[in-house]
Amino acid sequence: MCDMDDVKPDAVGLFGLASEQMGHFTAEQARAYGMSKQLVAHHIATGRFIHVRRGLYRFRDYPSSPHDEMMAVWLAAGRETAVVSHESALVLLDLSDVVPYAVHLLVPRSRRGLARTWGVALHTTRYALAPGDVVTREGMRVTAPLRTVLDVAETGTASEQVIMAVEQTKRRGWATDALLRERARSRGTRVAELIERGLQGA
Repeated sequence: MCDMDDVKPDAVGLFGLASEQMGHFTAEQARAYGMSKQLVAHHIATGRFIHVRRGLYRFRDYPSSPHDEMMAVWLAAGRETAVVSHESALVLLDLSDVVPYAVHLLVPRSRRGLARTWGVALHTTRYALAPGDVVTREGMRVTAPLRTVLDVAETGTASEQVIMAVEQTKRRGWATDALLRERARSRGTRVAELIERGLQGA
C-alpha cells in the first residue's frame, strides 16, 4: 500500500473536496492529497490557506457562507460520527426562525468525552440514529426533520419554535401525522403534547 507521505501534492483535488465543505478541509484530508504539514504551513504563510482552528483549514479565496462556523465545528468534531442537530438542524432545514446560542452536534455516547468548546453544544442520545434519521444539507450530515422536531421538543427549545417546526414538517410532507404522533409518544407526555399542538395548528 502506498504511504500517504509519498502521495504527490494535489491542490486541485483538495480544492474539489473543500468545495463540498464550504472551502474547509482537515489536516488528515490535506495529507490524503499529498499536503505535508510543511506544505500546509507554507500555504498559510503565503495566504493561500487560512488556519481556522487546530487541524482545520480553509481556502482563503473560497466564498464565505453564513454557516461557515457550523461547518468548521462539524468537521472538527468528526464528519463520520458527528451530526448537526437540535436548533442548528432547525436552521439548516429552515424549519423555524430560531437563533441558536451555539452549534448543536449529536455524537455517539462513546465520544461524549470530546473536549468542551465555547459555542458548541454536544448532545448524546439513548435513541440510536436510524438510517432515515440523517440527511445531508450544505455538505453536512444533519438530523432529518422528524428526528430534529422530536429532539428539540425534548430538550427545551421554545415551544413556539417547536410548534412552527412541526407545522413546516407536516406542510412539506416530510412526516405524516400518524408517524409524528407515534414517535412523539415514545419521548414522553410533554413532547407528545407539543407535537399535537403543532399538528393542530398546521
